Amino acid sequence: MADKGTLAEYRRRRDFSRTGEPRGDAAGAPADRPGFVVQIHDATTTHFDFRLEVDGVLKSWAVPKGPSGDPHDKRLAMPTEDHPLEYRDFEGVIAKGEYGAGAVIIWDEGTYRNLTEDRRHRPVPLAEALAGGHASFWLDGSKLRGGYSLTRLRGDRYGDREAWLLVKRGDSRASHARTPDPRRARSARSGHTLGQVAAEGGPTWTRADGASQDGPSGESPSGDGPGGGGAS
Repeated sequence: MADKGTLAEYRRRRDFSRTGEPRGDAAGAPADRPGFVVQIHDATTTHFDFRLEVDGVLKSWAVPKGPSGDPHDKRLAMPTEDHPLEYRDFEGVIAKGEYGAGAVIIWDEGTYRNLTEDRRHRPVPLAEALAGGHASFWLDGSKLRGGYSLTRLRGDRYGDREAWLLVKRGDSRASHARTPDPRRARSARSGHTLGQVAAEGGPTWTRADGASQDGPSGESPSGDGPGGGGAS
């Protein structure tokens, strides 16, 4: 069950009579393993949104340069408000004048397993790990695969804003493949680019099988990304 209290900021920023984004009223469907989603958002600045399912909501970070499959790349990740679980199905256009106005695509999605341990190698729940400032997890997506870590930065380099680093762990899934150009990258569900979604207009709710509520998608998802077949 989602902790509805953590969605207060998400709802405060949105006018649901104008935006097709989900309110987060529905309880998330139970799953054997928690999920993750990476969306590309063409807002004021184009960026990647990295979201992990934790305690019934999507913990979220804006990652300007996107996740990397190279352990040498330390990607800045700025936390944003918690999002409802239904947001992992959102692909479409946020209306002009609304918070975050612009096109959104689902670039990658999948499940993850928590790898975080304490100094005695005992498992640490992910919510507790994030509260402590460091979490490790294994992603099983169509593009992102293998171990990753999120670490909160110390100091005042970014003023009052909290900042994290998202880093690929050095495992068998590490690679030197670059993160794709976000404007050329394609949705893991519809196969559409940001430009194509913007041209279609309006919110599109896509199921995990790739079917779209607002119309058929005639392209196959791309394998672009650090764990896929290179940039699209």
